[in-house]
Amino acid sequence: MKAAKEHQLQLAGRQVTYRLRSSTTARRLRVRVGPNGIEVVQPAGRQNEDVAIFLNRSEKWIIDQLQRVERMRGVRRPEERSAGEILFLGKLTKVRVETTKTRARGNRVELAGQEIVVRRGSASRTPIAKGLENWLRKQARIEIAKHLKVITARLRHQPRRVYIMGQRTKWGNCSAKTNLSFNWRLILAPEFVLRYLVTHEAVHLIVPDHSAKFWLTVQSLCPDAERAKQWLSRNGVGMMAKLENICEEVGSRSASKL
Repeated sequence: MKAAKEHQLQLAGRQVTYRLRSSTTARRLRVRVGPNGIEVVQPAGRQNEDVAIFLNRSEKWIIDQLQRVERMRGVRRPEERSAGEILFLGKLTKVRVETTKTRARGNRVELAGQEIVVRRGSASRTPIAKGLENWLRKQARIEIAKHLKVITARLRHQPRRVYIMGQRTKWGNCSAKTNLSFNWRLILAPEFVLRYLVTHEAVHLIVPDHSAKFWLTVQSLCPDAERAKQWLSRNGVGMMAKLENICEEVGSRSASKL
């Protein structure tokens, strides 16, 4: 996907700025509205005139989403984390690092009570952040698979493949080959948010666009959809933050106790 270019357009008497990305894998024009603004993904080869027509046709939905984002900015700020804490299934969870006496070359991570404990072998060369991310990816796969099994059974459609990835700008995707991909950072969100995003991408297996039929199907399968979108508006940007800084804090504090 090529770098985004900024454009401006008048919608409902309001001048809006949107980022336009050209994609060789996109099957159709699509638009996202979030805390970072408006992004349009355009299949390679389509004319920019098509984008203007598409956005004008989606005018009411775009303006409604912009207003929703603006309202959510006035909602309380998400709880600030303390040093050495991450979100895990929507809850601030302490990360503790222990250096063991074993000669293990890797890190073992587990949820122990209300803490995530990283047990690091004395010969480990694996960075704390990497070990933690690997564990979170595994937890994300387990949770996503659990919800996906329920949703696809109700839809009576199965994806060809399911990938857990590290996208920097989106939470999930349904490809032209009916492969589903999800961002591992979904494990940081509350369960109802993860369930909504799994539902959203799974419904694209039968409804490829964001038509009224699509949203009605999502709503019927996930009554918490609107609440989940509001949570993402408040917390989504922070969830995309890298783990390295948090793990550096944890590692520094752990080292000082040795």
